[in-house]
Amino acid sequence: MTDTPPDRLSTDQQSPYYNEAVLARNVGIRFNGTEKTNVEEYCVSEGWIRVAAGKTKDRRGNPITIKLKGTVEPYFKDPAKE
Repeated sequence: MTDTPPDRLSTDQQSPYYNEAVLARNVGIRFNGTEKTNVEEYCVSEGWIRVAAGKTKDRRGNPITIKLKGTVEPYFKDPAKE
């Protein structure tokens, strides 16, 4: 596994961008220079993140998200295991 996070990653298991091995390394996100802890999905190349909009849920029980545009900088908090 490389030391650079993927271009796009999601925490939703139904998403095609979900990757359990990458999420196990504890990915952190800096958005416009500020640390974000409530990111549901991100895309570096398109420059956006999806965050939960409060505690509201849709009819399937998933959090309702909003898309924010800006500079996205993902990084790994945990070192790679060999």
